[in-house]
Amino acid sequence: MWGKHKKQSLESGSRAPSFKLKSIDGVTQSLEEILAKGPVLLAFFKISCPVCQLALPYLERLAASPSLQVVAISQDDAATSGFRQRFGITFPALLDQSKEGYPASNAYGITTVPSLFLVEKDGGIASSSTGFSKRDLESLGDRAGIQTFRPEENVPEWKAG
Repeated sequence: MWGKHKKQSLESGSRAPSFKLKSIDGVTQSLEEILAKGPVLLAFFKISCPVCQLALPYLERLAASPSLQVVAISQDDAATSGFRQRFGITFPALLDQSKEGYPASNAYGITTVPSLFLVEKDGGIASSSTGFSKRDLESLGDRAGIQTFRPEENVPEWKAG
């Protein structure tokens, strides 16, 4: 738990809270700047989370879509760079750090990772999920025009975050 008060994770139909976070390169980005380029899948994660390690490489496939941006929001520091290299993650990563009180995680009500939010260009949350859900990732792949999983892959249906 990252806040003093237990919050429920935001759901579809909610308005996505604005944020300004630094990238691993030190460049500050806001949600509004990201949405100006189109819809985005926000993926909150921690580098030590095994379910995040399972999920993020599949999100890399979704990031290949021209119709959907994927942006990771790490609850860690610059060690996020090593995680991205190790798991082949090339999509942008922003840092939601403890020294700043995890502002984005608290605004989105994050209590477990990974947590995913599909945010439409108008700022509305179209869908949200926590943990690893094969069905949810397939649905995002359908939306993005990307095959999330390959037939030969042995992928679990669900894993708690």
